[in-house]
Order: sequence, then structure tokens, then C-alpha cells
Amino acid sequence: GLDANVDSYNAALSVCGAHWERALGLLEAMRETAALEPTVVSYKWAIAACVKAKEWPRVAALLSEMRTRGLERSDARYSAAIAACGAQWARALALLDEMQTSGVEPDVICFNAAISACEKGGQWERALALLEEMQARGIEPNVRTYSAAISACEKGRQWERALALLEEMQARGIEPDVITYSSG
Repeated sequence: GLDANVDSYNAALSVCGAHWERALGLLEAMRETAALEPTVVSYKWAIAACVKAKEWPRVAALLSEMRTRGLERSDARYSAAIAACGAQWARALALLDEMQTSGVEPDVICFNAAISACEKGGQWERALALLEEMQARGIEPNVRTYSAAISACEKGRQWERALALLEEMQARGIEPDVITYSSG
């Protein structure tokens, strides 16, 4: 006897996990059955389900749909999608590019996620290029940035570059942590 509202749909979306088809079905039901407009939160959960299922075309479609509907697409949504790419560094870089062409400025978390994807995908040169790009944009790297870049160099057998990054990090006053030291 209770009517569903946006919050109840969002709660249902939040527990979809990797069941992307269920999440997309809930978005459709919001619009068609309940005559409700999905919110940024609704899309966040649907995107999360598609990311977990590695349904990349669906992630792109949902991000595009958000833009069409005039909904904010924050860097947090992109950083989650980029982080979920794992070793699929080309997808991570495509999302980073799409983010920027959509007018959403990446932050340190987005760059960290992309650098990490490059590290996992064995793309140390791209990881270092991203580090340079973020610094050129005035985005300050943090311990996670350097840890991922150092790990990328280590995997690429670029130990001299890894050591240079460790020195640069310390010169900037960024204290290495356990992850940093285990990266190289």
C-alpha cells in the first residue's frame, strides 16, 4: 500500500551490486512505472553496477544520458568509473578524456585512478605522462599519486625513475608510506 518514491528506488539501486540489468530496469521503472525522474544519486548507483559488471558501453551511455538530462556529472562519478577499470588503462584514459571534454575538471582522485590503471596495465610511460599533466594543471600529487607512479616504474623495470620519483616526493614534503615503499 506504500507508493515508491525516489529514495526507495535509490535504496534498491544501491544494493544492485554487479547486477547491471536490474539497475537499468529500476531506472526505467522509475521513469515509466512510477513517473519519477532519476536523480544524480540514481545514476550513481546504476553506473556503479555497470562498472562492477565491466559493462563499459553502458557506463558511457549512462554518463551521456545524464548530460542529456542536464544532471550534474561530478568528478566523483568519473573517479569511481576510472578506478573500476583495473588494468584496462585505455578505458580509464578514455573516461578521463570524456570527462574533460564534458567540462568536468578532473581532480587528484581522478588522476590517481588513471595512473593506477596505467600501472596495473604495465603502461609506466603513460602513468608518468599523467603525473606531469596533473602537475601542469596545478593539481598537487599526493602519496597515492606517487605510490602508483613508482609502482608503474617498478613494473616497467624503470628503477632509476622510481627512485627519482621517491626523491621528488620527499622534496615536495610528501611522506612516503608503507604502500610507497612496497611499490618500488
